[in-house]
Amino acid sequence: MTGLTQTVREIALEQPSSIRVFERFGIDYCCGGRKPLAEACAARDIEVDAVIAALESAAETLAQKGEDWSQASLDSLIGHIVSRHHSYVKSELPRLAMLAQKVVNRHGDTMAELGVIQATFSNLDLELTHHLAKEEQILFPYVVGLDRAQTNANMQASACFGSVANPIAMMTEEHEAAGTLLEQIRQLSSDFTTPVGACPTFHAFYDGLREFELDLHQHIHLENNILFPRAIALEVQKSR
Repeated sequence: MTGLTQTVREIALEQPSSIRVFERFGIDYCCGGRKPLAEACAARDIEVDAVIAALESAAETLAQKGEDWSQASLDSLIGHIVSRHHSYVKSELPRLAMLAQKVVNRHGDTMAELGVIQATFSNLDLELTHHLAKEEQILFPYVVGLDRAQTNANMQASACFGSVANPIAMMTEEHEAAGTLLEQIRQLSSDFTTPVGACPTFHAFYDGLREFELDLHQHIHLENNILFPRAIALEVQKSR
């Protein structure tokens, strides 16, 4: 039974199927996941009983699409993050930027918010591009080394940043910044709602932004709530 005082993050970790429920209700389970369920529902004016019923239904469903990564090796978890989420971000950023330009060219004169959305997305593009590079080139190789050293006494992970908690703190801050930019885009676009009679390109742009936000939430959840705490704990264990 899901408790009202459990944080959204705790529920997401204990019940992977809850992620789709939280996405459906618009409840932030990654950056803002430390709120109790009741508080998170109240903030969005959602009936908490409806969310609990949906969570319990999802838990009882056998055909769950989500995969529980909480027990996977850090090596395999990082492999999944890079191949699934990093690859997605890298392919979607230029596609969405192109769609943004087309929509602004066509509708920007009559919808001033589109230019702001485009500029905000450009900032998000820059933020995430640098962010992914730092993870793939610096943080992730070190964590993989820590993980592999568990089964190979001859291996020793080395780093130029002191404790792994230091780059993790930076990555977490950047996750918050990316989430804020996407929330601004959501508000500017009225929850990605296209105007009546919008062209297919307009629909493709807003649909793409919505899907991008969903994927980024899942991406940040895997890192903030699973990968990062386990990496810090593993480094502490290795230092003893």
